[in-house]
Amino acid sequence: MAKKVVVAYSGGLDTSFTVMYLAKEKGYEVYAACADTGGFSAEQLKKNEENAYKLGAVKYVTIDVTGEYYDKSLRYMVYGNVLRNGTYPISVSSERIFQAMAIARYAKEVGADAIAHGSTGAGNDQVRFDMTFLVMAPGVEIITLTRDMALTRQYEVDYLNAHGFSADFKKLKYSYNVGLWGTSICGGEILDSALGLPEQAYLKQISETGSESIKIGFDKGEICSVNGEKFTDKIAAIRRVEEIAAPYGIGRDIHVGDTIIGIKGRVGFEAAASMLIIAAHKYLEKFTLSKWQQYWKDQVANWYGMFLHESQYMEPVMRDIEAMLESSQRNVSGEVEMLLRPHCFEAVGVVSSNDLVKNKFGEYGEMQKGWTSEDAKGFIKVSSTALRAYYACHPDEAAKMEKEI
Repeated sequence: MAKKVVVAYSGGLDTSFTVMYLAKEKGYEVYAACADTGGFSAEQLKKNEENAYKLGAVKYVTIDVTGEYYDKSLRYMVYGNVLRNGTYPISVSSERIFQAMAIARYAKEVGADAIAHGSTGAGNDQVRFDMTFLVMAPGVEIITLTRDMALTRQYEVDYLNAHGFSADFKKLKYSYNVGLWGTSICGGEILDSALGLPEQAYLKQISETGSESIKIGFDKGEICSVNGEKFTDKIAAIRRVEEIAAPYGIGRDIHVGDTIIGIKGRVGFEAAASMLIIAAHKYLEKFTLSKWQQYWKDQVANWYGMFLHESQYMEPVMRDIEAMLESSQRNVSGEVEMLLRPHCFEAVGVVSSNDLVKNKFGEYGEMQKGWTSEDAKGFIKVSSTALRAYYACHPDEAAKMEKEI
């Protein structure tokens, strides 16, 4: 009886080769599974199904985990305003974890002997897939032909063509990974540290030349409206923001950071919705959170993003961080107005019933209402006590400082 293998199938060259090679050369009963986290169109999924059977799969399935991805991670990334190195919204890379978990569950469901994916040995995705499979499907063999056989693109193309699969896998200058939270761009100028990406490298071209206001509403930290239109479907709300902002070229950048395997990596991206939603959410928090809520939330959110990137989503501490992030959002409700222009955006203002700028104690720079002028002078004098005590004890340093300043 033939062994069963589930291939994490994207429809690309590496996974197409994997399906055919395992079926023809190794005699596996191949189950091709495409885990969709929001990056595939209906047309792409239909084509994937057609091609999987042509390649020799006995069964093809699309597993839609977009909702799970939002519920279990994406909303926490918004709560935490998560940007890797302050730049990258951990878009497609964060989706890999949920694709891997979906594939592992499916492999257990069909009783697979092995799971295969198309990652190379030089990137982060091999870690994300392997680590997830090792934890969720212990004892199931992991097959990675591209990595283990050190395959070249031309070898894979020639093999597919020789066995009657004539899909056109052209060697493009850029490679793209499209997801709900953004699109990553690799290759081309990205490989040269001295160069940036030209306009034509981006999938979504700039078509708007003026300016436009967009209002994004949040309810306890979650997006709930766009320009007054209410959304119960958060994924639809994200796509609506993308539809409005992408024509302005919003959210384009190049991220440089440390890979899981230890080398430096460079990737371009376009992520209009994620960058705009995070910016609007962060601006609303400035009005609605206390000083120390903001401070400590930033600390744990930085770790959340780092652990997510490093394939540590299943680390138990992530659930603890999520609990804190969610608790911090209880008063983060309101509407934020953002102004869009080509290549940039800015925060305009906030309307919120939890606005701490509007309070009965005073208006910054204008008038105090919760204390007297004598209270203010006393507060300032007491606050200066530690400094006055130090420099009274070290007059030489005080004299030196006076000269330098």
